[in-house]
Amino acid sequence: MNSIILTVATLSILGIVSAVILYFVAQKFKVIEDPRIDQIAELLPAANCGGCGFAGCRNFAESIVKNESLENMFCPVGGNDLLKLIGPIIGQEAVEKEPEIAVLRCNGSYAHAPMKTRYEGISSCFFMHALGSGDNGCPYGCLGGGECVAACTFDAMYLDPDTGLPVIIQDKCVACGACVKACPRNIIELRPKGKKDRRIYVCCVNKEKGAVGKKNCEVVCIGCGKCVKECKFEAISLENNLAYIHAEKCTMCRKCVAVCPTGSIHELNFPERRKPAAEAQIQEA
Repeated sequence: MNSIILTVATLSILGIVSAVILYFVAQKFKVIEDPRIDQIAELLPAANCGGCGFAGCRNFAESIVKNESLENMFCPVGGNDLLKLIGPIIGQEAVEKEPEIAVLRCNGSYAHAPMKTRYEGISSCFFMHALGSGDNGCPYGCLGGGECVAACTFDAMYLDPDTGLPVIIQDKCVACGACVKACPRNIIELRPKGKKDRRIYVCCVNKEKGAVGKKNCEVVCIGCGKCVKECKFEAISLENNLAYIHAEKCTMCRKCVAVCPTGSIHELNFPERRKPAAEAQIQEA
């Protein structure tokens, strides 16, 4: 009986001592979290898409509070309106960022780049890219595997069965960049949405010489340089047989579109061009 009482007493004392030790250890090493993190986290959309460059919305909120700054911090889902709400919490003024949208820089559809071979195997862009050029022979163009569509958590993309190319739904795209990361050929780019959603860009990433590229795709950029010469604002550069339009310099004059011999420069959401008076009179007659 005495041995039982002794055992219970010993265990009780050990439990109390352990609890006291744990209490003081917890007090010594406890982490007091800034309440502003919760405030910011509650405002965030909880999409956890990674578009901000951080591992989830919580991590984004923690980084804002830790740095006490909104510089280089942007949530593509919440946009500028969200930053305006976050700014007062950390005592900073949010600087508006121009909205962006994902753009597909390939027009190698079935009509423009006919299939030369038929791939039969794992339906994966990464796998097809590792094996070769793809069904149409272009080593740079879209493979049509749909990784980008699967990566989009906002249902802002779908694969068009008639063209074999992914289609970006403008009203749903939040520019999170998931599709950009998912493409092994880097044909999807985030570009400024532009005023009235108007954009001009080279819809091609092929770096082959013109004659070689034309064998596989009729709308390939042949690197002729006509667009570069036409642009008076130095908004177009030519490197590795490929033209590129720099959105920050482009004035949307659309002169480059008119001189492109292959139609690889795309203009979106612009009004229809006015026809020359002589041509209009002929059509009316």
